[in-house]
Amino acid sequence: MPVSQDIVKLAIEFPGSGKMAQLVDFDQKKPLVAIIRDVCDVWQVPSSEQYALQYSDNTQTYITEKNRNEIKNGTVLKLTTSPSKTAADIVLCMKGEDSVEKCKALQKLAKISADVTFASEFISRDGVPLLAGMVENGSETGENLAFILTAFLELMDHGVVSWDNLTPTFVKRVATSVNRHSADATILQKSLAILESIALNSYELYSLVSTEVTFGNLISHIQSSNQEIQCNAVALINALFLRAPEVKRKRAHSEADLSDEEECWQRNGSELSITLSDKLNAKQIRNVILNHVIRGPRQVGTEMAHQLYVHQTLSFNLLEERRMTKLDQNDQVLKDQIIELRKVAFDNDQDLSGSIPPPRKTAEKYTRDYKKLGFTNYTNPALDFLETPPGVLALDLMVYFAKYHAESYTKLVLENSCRQDGHECAFGKSSIELTKMLCKILKVGEIPTETGQEYYPMFYTHDHAFEEFFCICIQLLNKTWKEMRATHEDFNKVMDVVRDQIQRALAEKPNSLEGFKTKLQGLSYAQITKMRIQERSNKEEWDSQARPVCELREQIKPEIINLVKQQRLNYLVEGTLFNKFTNRRVKDKFWYCRLSPNHKVLHYGDAEENSNPPIEMLPEKIPISEIKGIVTGKDCPHMKDFRRAKGVTTLAFAVLYDPDQSLDFVAPNETLYSIWTDGINALLDKEMVSEEMKNDVETLLSMDMKLRLLDTENVPIPDKPPDMPPDPPNFDFCYDFS
Repeated sequence: MPVSQDIVKLAIEFPGSGKMAQLVDFDQKKPLVAIIRDVCDVWQVPSSEQYALQYSDNTQTYITEKNRNEIKNGTVLKLTTSPSKTAADIVLCMKGEDSVEKCKALQKLAKISADVTFASEFISRDGVPLLAGMVENGSETGENLAFILTAFLELMDHGVVSWDNLTPTFVKRVATSVNRHSADATILQKSLAILESIALNSYELYSLVSTEVTFGNLISHIQSSNQEIQCNAVALINALFLRAPEVKRKRAHSEADLSDEEECWQRNGSELSITLSDKLNAKQIRNVILNHVIRGPRQVGTEMAHQLYVHQTLSFNLLEERRMTKLDQNDQVLKDQIIELRKVAFDNDQDLSGSIPPPRKTAEKYTRDYKKLGFTNYTNPALDFLETPPGVLALDLMVYFAKYHAESYTKLVLENSCRQDGHECAFGKSSIELTKMLCKILKVGEIPTETGQEYYPMFYTHDHAFEEFFCICIQLLNKTWKEMRATHEDFNKVMDVVRDQIQRALAEKPNSLEGFKTKLQGLSYAQITKMRIQERSNKEEWDSQARPVCELREQIKPEIINLVKQQRLNYLVEGTLFNKFTNRRVKDKFWYCRLSPNHKVLHYGDAEENSNPPIEMLPEKIPISEIKGIVTGKDCPHMKDFRRAKGVTTLAFAVLYDPDQSLDFVAPNETLYSIWTDGINALLDKEMVSEEMKNDVETLLSMDMKLRLLDTENVPIPDKPPDMPPDPPNFDFCYDFS
């Protein structure tokens, strides 16, 4: 008899009892209480209501009515005390004086707290406040404290108890474990994770966490040889910044003296005088992450990659304020920066000795300079920075380029100033659009996702990495502009190529900005074009092998063949002028052949060179119904004794008709040979076999497939269709139109 789908074959153990395991047919339709009672009866275990079934593996998850359907054939379960009894026993041992029993209870608690069924029972018995109290009074240390923190974190992760219920004393005790460098690894790891959760989930306790835990200690933990501790330390830094008040997250835009910053880091245990954004971007943090995590002895794991992604995203988001700030035309500092851009580009050729005073420039000359700089509003360049994004961030980057790469900046501007109108790469417009592009590529202003892992090591190698990144990219844009020989109308095309170049170079995750620059050198416009063509070809080839695409091709192929057939017949109706051939070529002798519009008769006759006689002027005719077949090459009657060039033979064909006659052809070229042989075969309902026909069918079929698949652009095509859903339980449904 076939086994019912509701029966699961499994084994049940009873650890510590010395009894043999039971092989059970677990009936999914039978109540779980009844199954447990039957198991207890076999082993003669009383009080079955105090027992439950649990997976025997490390998950130790209890079997409940909600998750029983997840049990698979061959699973091994174990009979153990129920969640309510287990929770009560553990609470009792925790309150007791027996240190050995307490340690065993805490160890067991740490293992099974992840199970939601047990967690609900333990929490209902005020287990969480009990654990928190043990941490607050400092009565437990070492192994016991590690078990307590592990269980506490697992219980809180179920979301039943609010993080706001914790006391400042608890936070300070956990922070002490973080600040104590000699703490046990498990205690330190769990303490960091708990503080991270508090910072993320409790607004009231956030400030206490940020006060109690110093960045100096967190940096020392990032240097740990334990990868989990490193990861938790970075995660806590991210949490502190992510939930920081806006006033603290605000980035300072004045130039900071790095020596003062480094001096601040020497104040162990004291509140640093720099803002959270400065802490997040401090050189010391970047160097520690770069040297001990990214370039560390171990490969970056999945969770660490996520934390680095979050850290880098938060760092980029410090640019958001400037990106969304319009230029205030009353801000003299910003106006001076625009003036400085012009001076660096055009006023450096003055006599440095000062013996010759620089010529005074008129307003017209200033306007001309700003036009050469590529501003759209060259009479008032400040208007170019009113759009947000990119706001004044674009101006910040342009000023940085002019200040720290003055030679490259001047060369770029003057080079474009010398180009003819319409061919110059406008520095101002390009910089503004490039800033938008870079912010979009690096997702500036976006909240970190829960699953993101995309980080770029090169941004940890420089104090002003984003600014340097811009400087490299603006020079790349100018180089690509020259390679494409672009004009103003090609601006969007150039930006599209530059975006592709940057994204391809970033995808290889270069370890430094110099490495990024090297990657770009191998991605010229010509190389990008080749790569795009190859990728498009690969995609088309891959898509063409997918089962749904192959089936679609087979469905529309007869239509395409019929279209080619119609084209061949239409060509025959138009007719062709042929040379006359016998055993030797007859010079300047021609004849013309064409098919009647109703496709029933071939008309032919002598013709003049370059003529196109109408069908009425062709006296000879052959009904299609009398044609017996077509022969080609040396099989043609007029080629059997032909001794001339081999190429003529390959272009020969003949139509055989009753009684034993033939109409002999020699086509002017291979294309006409293919068209006529295909056309005659089509008239005789035979297969068209020429290479020309195959190429035409493939070309038309490929074009038709591309048009039909336009809507599937960037959509993966499955190899097989999705499974059909099961039939509904009944078909008793209708729609009432009344």
